[in-house]
Amino acid sequence: EARALGAERTLLERLPDCLAAHRALAPADRERVRAVLATVIEGMTQDLERFPGEDERGLAALETRQDLDRYTYLVAGCVGEFWTEVHVAHRPRLRGWDLAKMKALGVRFGKALQLTNVLRDLPRDLRQGRCYLPSRDLGFLGLEPRDLLDPASGLALRPLLVELLNVALDHYEAGWQYTFAIPRAETRMRLGCAWPLLIGLRTLDLLAREPNWLDPAVRLKVPRVRVYGMIAQSLTTVWSTRALGRQARRLRERIRVERPGSTRP
Repeated sequence: EARALGAERTLLERLPDCLAAHRALAPADRERVRAVLATVIEGMTQDLERFPGEDERGLAALETRQDLDRYTYLVAGCVGEFWTEVHVAHRPRLRGWDLAKMKALGVRFGKALQLTNVLRDLPRDLRQGRCYLPSRDLGFLGLEPRDLLDPASGLALRPLLVELLNVALDHYEAGWQYTFAIPRAETRMRLGCAWPLLIGLRTLDLLAREPNWLDPAVRLKVPRVRVYGMIAQSLTTVWSTRALGRQARRLRERIRVERPGSTRP
């Protein structure tokens, strides 16, 4: 936490440099930055309004699945949309892209990563007063947000975890469609998309296999050696959509979660 506060202080101190860099952008890029920044700020503002507490005594929750989907768009999905616009504007090899289609895939790419964060960080978020799992879904399971502070509730919550894991996996599929649409010659862009997808899928695998996933003492983090291994392998597969797809598919098949009946009546 102290490290995060230090980083925020540094950012504020460098704000004049950020504004100068923004002014130096071309007009179209300045407008793109303004738009995505406004969206992210909206998400941060809503977060502060929904979760005014700072610890578990002030625990609050999102209400609906739509609220969760909107949250993942505001803080991450919009970034996929933004970067798609920027790359299409500046990378000649992408000029043939269907911009509307790729922006939609980019949104889902961002949502995949953010939903992974929501599920992974749930135990610690709860103790900071924030429950991103919808209270309506919890109610269908006979649970309240405060019940999730007990790690033993993980078993009762498992049906909702499985549902949301599958939502995330569907978003990851969209992320891979996005990645495979990138021309092979755009190697750095392909790798820049493949790496977070690979790490995110491995994180979902850890979540799916961990019985004590609600225990804040359990840290679900992909070991560094695994990360390096995935990166090394991707350096040899990035040129081939088929080979990179096999690498992604193997990870996906590790995540053995059956699609249950909905927790919603």
